[in-house]
Amino acid sequence: MKAVNLVEIKKELKQLSTTELEALCLRLARFKKENKELLTYLLFESHDENGYAESVKTFIDEEFETINTDSFYYIRKSVRKILRNIKKFIRYSQKKETEVELLLYFCKKLKEFKPSIKRSTQLQNMYQRQLLLAKKGIEKLHEDLRYDFNLMIEEMGLE
Repeated sequence: MKAVNLVEIKKELKQLSTTELEALCLRLARFKKENKELLTYLLFESHDENGYAESVKTFIDEEFETINTDSFYYIRKSVRKILRNIKKFIRYSQKKETEVELLLYFCKKLKEFKPSIKRSTQLQNMYQRQLLLAKKGIEKLHEDLRYDFNLMIEEMGLE
């Protein structure tokens, strides 16, 4: 089965009643964890973006605590998993401020991580890429926010 484009879906959704839309949303939520997470964000967390960012930071802290430090292979694997989840949370929000804030927090946690990432080229490269993405995101923000985030980068010594 081939999926139709968004324009056609939007036209069809406009023709549905409120109860039919509700049933469709609940059915979507039933099938994929990501759909349920997105609906949770839209319904409960989108009105408080700072609270959402703080809850994601708490998640990041918990995940960094559970990393297996036996070898750099396990560390890389766990860090990639954390980053994949962060990217998913950023996609839910679609706000540049949240994206920059979460990427900078990830970089901070990665830099503070023990054993040091300096002994792993892949982890250093991952750190540099995310820092570069955060800096690109900062350029797209309002100048006051730019200044605040650049101060944050300097304070954390992420450069």
